[in-house]
Amino acid sequence: MEFNAKRVDEANAVITSTVSADTVEKNIEKIAKQAAKTLDVQGFRKGKVPVAVVKQRYGSKLREDAESDALRAVLNDGLKELDIKNEDLVGEPGISKFDKKDDGSIEVEIKVACKPAVELGDYKALLPEVEEKKAEAKDIDERIESMAKQMSPLEKIKRKRMVRDGDFAVIDFEGFVDGVAFEGGKAEKYSLEIGSGSFIPGFEEQVIGMKYEEEKDIVVTFPEEYQSKDLAGKEATFKVKLHEIQEKVAPEINDDLAKKMLPGEAEATLDMLKEKIEEQITAESKGIYYRDELKPAYLDKLVNELNFALPAAVVDQEINYALNNKVRSMTEDEIKELQEDASKVEAIRDELKDDAEKSVKATFIVDALAKAEGVEVNDQEVTQVIYYEAMQTGQNPQEILKKYQEAGYLPAIKMSMIEDKVITKLLDEKLGK
Repeated sequence: MEFNAKRVDEANAVITSTVSADTVEKNIEKIAKQAAKTLDVQGFRKGKVPVAVVKQRYGSKLREDAESDALRAVLNDGLKELDIKNEDLVGEPGISKFDKKDDGSIEVEIKVACKPAVELGDYKALLPEVEEKKAEAKDIDERIESMAKQMSPLEKIKRKRMVRDGDFAVIDFEGFVDGVAFEGGKAEKYSLEIGSGSFIPGFEEQVIGMKYEEEKDIVVTFPEEYQSKDLAGKEATFKVKLHEIQEKVAPEINDDLAKKMLPGEAEATLDMLKEKIEEQITAESKGIYYRDELKPAYLDKLVNELNFALPAAVVDQEINYALNNKVRSMTEDEIKELQEDASKVEAIRDELKDDAEKSVKATFIVDALAKAEGVEVNDQEVTQVIYYEAMQTGQNPQEILKKYQEAGYLPAIKMSMIEDKVITKLLDEKLGK
């Protein structure tokens, strides 16, 4: 059997071989003998089925399995010769050639992708300068006032006037499409926050200017993507009556308010509340600063400074992903042009290659940084983040987790969390925290 295994570079290898017809036949014999011991074939006792009968009945399947076994043997021999361990592999090896010859032999070529060795060097010297973020006094006061207003009860305004943006209008309404009332389109004494965008587009704007006890027909059109298909895209008339206008009156900002906002602190004071809010705003500002400014700058510098081979298969996957995203934004005519001219597809792939290589390179750098800094993210942490974000958006956490699992998103989410964790650690150290 002809055989050759060579490294293209530290991240890629190619294994070639010519599998002889004799090797395939021996594999068929071996598999058929094993199958004969377990198959149930009518007219024969279990375990006593003649090998010739097995070959006759399952010939094509036996040959397929025999060729697969030969292919695995070529791969294993190649990995052994190249001293590549299974844990060093990236993705599945790709079969780039599998040609069956007239003499029964098979010419095989297998491309293997490996994890590159990333020499980080003095990676901390490349960290950007980090400024300390502090919350402004006015931002703290505005946050407390906003929170106080949110938790305040609604009160009827003291004087009668027209509805304004930001008011809470207490209304009765009933909706009609083509003169017929529709299900779920009626309510009484409903408190609608004007400007919240919680109703059909155009509804709240037409409530502005209404007076106490005024009745008005409001005409709107349901969005095309509206959840009820019976109403989507249709014009509707709502008969609306305004009963009263309410507003939220923020309570006095004092120690009593602090006790309400910090229920776990028996001796809460306004100063204590301000400290908590200051910490919260500072953490938010730092997170945005790190994520939007420092992290991209640091990764760009590492990508430009560090040089190592990239697994070609992974780069191809990244290009394919970017290409698919680009195609989704194309018109039907543009897609048709690509289908008719393969060279145009290749031209786009060439345009996307540089960014794809940078993205793949950054992924391996982050992995190396995490190992160097001892940073890990376990599966439970990933699940917790998904659950928290789902609950924040009012979605079912278990359904979202299942959806992400089935779509294969979890590894990417985990890598993103590792990236945030390790770079935040490095930036905090640079700041002296």
